[in-house]
Amino acid sequence: MVPSEVRALFSVASRPGVVSLAGGMPDVTALPADALGELLGELAVTRTAVALQYGSAQGDPALRERICEVMAMEGIRARADDVVVTVGSQQALDLTARIFLDPDDVVVTEAPTYVTALNVFAAYQARIVSVPMDSDGVIPNALEETLRRLAEAGRRPKLFYTVPTFHNPVGVTLADARRPAVVDICGRAGVLIVEDNPYGLLAFDHQPRRALRADAPDGVLYLGSFSKTLAPAFRVGWALAPPSVRDKLVLAAEGAILSHSVLAQLVVERCLATQPWPEHLKAMREMYRERRDAMLDALATWMPPGCLWTRPDGGFFVWVTLPPGVDSKEMLARAVAAGVAYVPGSGFFADGTGHGHLRLSYSHPAPELIREGVRRLAGLLTATADM
Repeated sequence: MVPSEVRALFSVASRPGVVSLAGGMPDVTALPADALGELLGELAVTRTAVALQYGSAQGDPALRERICEVMAMEGIRARADDVVVTVGSQQALDLTARIFLDPDDVVVTEAPTYVTALNVFAAYQARIVSVPMDSDGVIPNALEETLRRLAEAGRRPKLFYTVPTFHNPVGVTLADARRPAVVDICGRAGVLIVEDNPYGLLAFDHQPRRALRADAPDGVLYLGSFSKTLAPAFRVGWALAPPSVRDKLVLAAEGAILSHSVLAQLVVERCLATQPWPEHLKAMREMYRERRDAMLDALATWMPPGCLWTRPDGGFFVWVTLPPGVDSKEMLARAVAAGVAYVPGSGFFADGTGHGHLRLSYSHPAPELIREGVRRLAGLLTATADM
């Protein structure tokens, strides 16, 4: 087990005077605080015996029905019986690794990929094989070639882990034309796809993308979360799995935590049932789009020659490629001293490469702070290039 580079930055990034463009934290002030307080009070009075008691390891049935309605926005037709509520989607990922992976099993991921997913797979002693991406997401030909080479070596991966929509850390989205190809390639190879999709409803200029799971219910294990669309403090996520996998997830959850917080589940269910959910999502999309625009404008204004960056159309992140010879991990201490924090790119690669990249998040700071943080970073990069 190794520490997450993102988590290790939290204490540094919270220092007074430091603009944090590091952690992908949502802005929870967008939640209707008065309505949330009323819901909590109502549940405390009317549902005390249920809200404060143990619950099912599979999760509250009414919440699972609401989750199916949420996934329908991405084209997924699901039954509540096939949903397993988890403590955030992070626990769903850990439970998936627990039931599938033995030491030296192979997991295929994008390169780069979500840093904590790498930590989870490493904790179960899996061998991680990476597949390159471009501006349209994972490259199908490269994925197919990787699976072919593994098969020739007598190795069939247990999982293909992907963040296809508003990717963490790169911010790009798997192109619509590539999605059927990815599903077909993994299906022919007998590899289960783990689709991690916490950002999918945060599309800025279009309707939510059709999920991979929508077209391959037997070949995709879908992970979702309310941490980005409601609040991470609820710690409510879920897995939508084929029945044979679902039952094992429930058993693994019972062994890990016995049951989830029923109170948190009831609050989320009541939020979805009584609050204007479409209007809430619209407000969040507009807020994050404004912050994305502030970051892209600041990057175009201040970053020195030789820097490149992605242009996400949803989610939380921008991926920056630095001029040749600049090491984002080596530069981090000087960046914090200059009053700005980011995540070095090396944490997102299984082999520790990626020193010429960094991840910026625009989700939490206000637009004026985003601009100031990018200005400080650009000044440091300019000074570094002159050294």
